[in-house]
Amino acid sequence: MSEQHEIYDVTIIGGGPVGLFTAFYSGMREMKTKIIEYLPFLGGKVPYFYPEKVIRDIGGIANISGEKLTDQLIEQAMTFNPTIVLGEQCLHAEKRYDGTFILTSDNGAKHYTRTIIVATGFGTLKSTKLELPNARQFEGKSLDYSIKRLESYRGKRVLLSGGGNSAVDWANELESVADQVTLVYRKTAFTGIESNITKMKNSSVNVKTPYSVNKLVGDEGQITSAFVKNLQTSEVEELEIDALIVNHGFEINLGPIADWGMDMEGGTIKVNGEMETSIPGMFAVGDIANYQHKLQLIAGGFNEGPIAVNSAKLHIHPEEELSHLFSTTYDFSE
Repeated sequence: MSEQHEIYDVTIIGGGPVGLFTAFYSGMREMKTKIIEYLPFLGGKVPYFYPEKVIRDIGGIANISGEKLTDQLIEQAMTFNPTIVLGEQCLHAEKRYDGTFILTSDNGAKHYTRTIIVATGFGTLKSTKLELPNARQFEGKSLDYSIKRLESYRGKRVLLSGGGNSAVDWANELESVADQVTLVYRKTAFTGIESNITKMKNSSVNVKTPYSVNKLVGDEGQITSAFVKNLQTSEVEELEIDALIVNHGFEINLGPIADWGMDMEGGTIKVNGEMETSIPGMFAVGDIANYQHKLQLIAGGFNEGPIAVNSAKLHIHPEEELSHLFSTTYDFSE
C-alpha cells in the first residue's frame, strides 16, 4: 500500500470512564493514542444516565457525582493530547499483512492503528421501556428512565419501578428531595448493594414488593396516578403520583464488534490476564471484558486499562523490556 496514513500506537474504542483512564495511561507510556466514541460526547453512560448519581466505590474518592467524575476523567485523559473522534461507530476491523489494523467507521472514515483496546462497556445501551399501552405519551414529561437533575423532582410524589442498584440508589437520593418516594419491585429480594438496600428500608421510602406498575392515568403527558399490582395476591392499589421513574435495566447491543472474530461469551469478550483477546494486538477492558474473578466496578476497569496498555506496548515492541511506571515518578512539567 503506497498511500501514507497516520498510524496510531493505540486506538481505544469507547470514551467512557475506563476508556478515558486508559488513554491517560497510554499517554504516560508515550504511545500515540486515539479515542473513538460512538456518542457525540465523552464519558459514556455516566453523564448520559447518571450525571447526579453519587459514586462511592473508587478508592481515595469518598463521593463524587457522575458529572464531576466525568469532567475529571476527561481533564486527566487530555494530559497527553490524544486524538478524539466523536459520533463514529466502528463497523469493521481489518488486520493487514504487517500486523496493523484498519478500522472503518459508519461514516466511511478509516483509522490506522498498531493495536486496538475495546472499551465500549456493554455496547450501545437502550433503557428497557415500560410495556403499558399509554406509557409513550408520558415519556420525557412525567415518565423517565434515568434522572438528569434531582432538583426537578423537588416536592413531587415520585414512584420508582425496579430493584437493582440504580433503582435503590435513586430512591435513597430522592428521599431528601421529593415530597414522597415509593418504590415497587416485582420480586421480594433486591439485587442492589446490601448497604444501600438497608439504608432504603430504614428510610421514609415506601417499599412495596412484590409489585409491578399495572396502569397509568393522566392527561397531556402528566401522570396523575399509577395502579400497582401485588403479584402474589393480585390486589391492585392506586397511588397518586407526579412522576414515574422506571429502572428495568438496559437492552444491550454490542454491534458489529461481536462479528470481528474475537472469542465471545454471553455478549462479552473473553480475555486473558494481559487483557488480550483471541486476536493478537486487540485487547478489551471494562464491562465488555470477560475473565475469571472479574470485578464489575469502575475501579476494576481502572486497573484493566493500564494492563492493556502495557500489553499493547509489548505487542508493538516485544524486544524491549517494559519498566514499571508510576505517575509519582513521571515529570508532568515537560
